[in-house]
Amino acid sequence: MSEMTSKERVIAAFNGEPTDRLAVISPTSVATVESMQITGAAFPDAHLDAEKMAALAATGHDLLGFDNVAPYFSVQQEAAAFGAEMVWGAIDSMPAVRSHPYDDPEQFTMPANFTELVPIKTVLDSIRILKQKYGDDVAVCGKVMGPWTLSYNLYGTENFLVDTLMEPERAQEFMEKFKEISITFALAQIEAGADMLTWADHATGDMVSAAMYEKLLLPVHKRCVKELKEKMPKKVPIILHTCGNTLDRMSMFAETGFDAFHFDSKNDPVKAMEAVNGKMLLTGCISNVSVLLEGSREDVINQVNQVADAGVKMISPECAIPCRVKNENLIAIKDAVVARQKAGR
Repeated sequence: MSEMTSKERVIAAFNGEPTDRLAVISPTSVATVESMQITGAAFPDAHLDAEKMAALAATGHDLLGFDNVAPYFSVQQEAAAFGAEMVWGAIDSMPAVRSHPYDDPEQFTMPANFTELVPIKTVLDSIRILKQKYGDDVAVCGKVMGPWTLSYNLYGTENFLVDTLMEPERAQEFMEKFKEISITFALAQIEAGADMLTWADHATGDMVSAAMYEKLLLPVHKRCVKELKEKMPKKVPIILHTCGNTLDRMSMFAETGFDAFHFDSKNDPVKAMEAVNGKMLLTGCISNVSVLLEGSREDVINQVNQVADAGVKMISPECAIPCRVKNENLIAIKDAVVARQKAGR
């Protein structure tokens, strides 16, 4: 097979079509301190400056060899837009929310100028910059927080999780309100030029039972995906992202309508493939800490081969990487899949 462009490779993988080699993607962030120092586009400025956000995102392809670029690095842009008190972090750390703007679902209304709010506009403008830079050669990946994660960020993680147990109707009301943010932001990113989209909703097994996911969030996910796909101006694949051990709910993820699931190294890739049973694609699950941060190039290559041998067609780090990961370990991901291609694997 002749060599594909990065975007062709990614879209073919999503469509279940043959590719010249495995796709290497990042549904979240591969921004490193090393890349920030090379480009001069660094945290925390890159969270609120579209030019710097785009320049740093571009390193995912230009320096590291990934088949996509992903400009939304953290999980806090929406929270910041709605008035959460922020700590924007440093060159080697992600932002964090210090206060939550809502304590009742009825307090929330969607502003008419949502796409002009600085944290939101920064992401949209960076997507436009990247689309202009790469055209159809590299896939541009947008990202939104789903209503479960938005409830953590806008209402408070502990508050929300207590409600899921004690006042589930109230938790449901928050999600019904906040899903408008997710869908509106997703559609705006697609309009701006995103070729693929990550939907991050952190209903991880470490904090939420599979039964709770099935009862509260699964119906919301189904409705959100249906509405989003009906309103999309163009067909864009959507990747669900949830950290942690999620093997006990992957079969439910496969019923949502999401095109792929971005999974954590806490999940065995063979068992993960069995759980989704061909109903959705998987991408992941190169370990951020034990392999990318603390491991060697050889460790990266070995894990890439393990994940690929399980049948995963799109290889990626398991989550937004620690900023101190060395670029050479990220470059090794692509090197490993190129070596597999040359070996006929």
